[in-house]
Amino acid sequence: MTETKRPQTPAEAWAAMTAGNHRFVTGAPAHPRQDIDHREDLATGQRPFAALFGCADSRLSAEIIFDVGLGDLFVVRNAGQVIGETILGSLEYSVEVLGVPLILVLGHDECGAIRATINHTEGKQAAAGKFINVLVKQIEPTVLEANAQGKFEIDEVTELHVQDTIKEMLAQSKLISDAIAAGKLAVVGANYKLTLGEIHPIVTFGNIG
Repeated sequence: MTETKRPQTPAEAWAAMTAGNHRFVTGAPAHPRQDIDHREDLATGQRPFAALFGCADSRLSAEIIFDVGLGDLFVVRNAGQVIGETILGSLEYSVEVLGVPLILVLGHDECGAIRATINHTEGKQAAAGKFINVLVKQIEPTVLEANAQGKFEIDEVTELHVQDTIKEMLAQSKLISDAIAAGKLAVVGANYKLTLGEIHPIVTFGNIG
C-alpha cells in the first residue's frame, strides 16, 4: 500500500478492511500489494494500516479473508485470542511505534479453544497439555458468565469472549485506551463466519464512521 493510499483514520482503516472482506466473500479478490517490487520496498520498513488480534485457527488467514497484501496488517494470533502480556505488548507496539489507527479483535464460529473450555466446564473433557489448560483457565470465566446469562451455544459464548477480551485489553493498556480517547484509534470486536467468509462486528470502541 503506497503512502498516499494508506488509510490514516480509524474510519478509513475499517472501510478498507470491510471492502477487502467483501471482495473475498464475493469471490473477486484483488490480491493487492503482493508483487516483487512491493516486497522489496517493504524491506526497509513497515507501515501497516491495522492490527489484527485473532484466533490461531488455520481457517483465519488474515491477509486472505481481508484481501490485503504484504505490510498491510500487523497480525497477532493465539488459540482462542486470549489476552496476555506479550499480546498486549505487541498491540501496544502496533499503536505506538507503527501508528495503526485500528485494532480488530477477531473470533470465529466453532472455535476449538472455546469448545475445549465449554467441555471442561461441563466435565466432559480434560486436555492433557499443561499450557492448553492455561488457555482454558483464561477463557473459563467467560463461559461461566455466559452460562449465568442463559447462554450455552458456542457462538454466543464466543461473542461474549470477544467483548471480554477487549474489555481486558482496555483495562490493562492505558496506551491503547488513551489512543481511543484521543480519536487516533478504534478497536473493533468481530466474529468470522467460516462458511460464509463474512465478518460480523460485535462491539466498537472509537469512531469508525
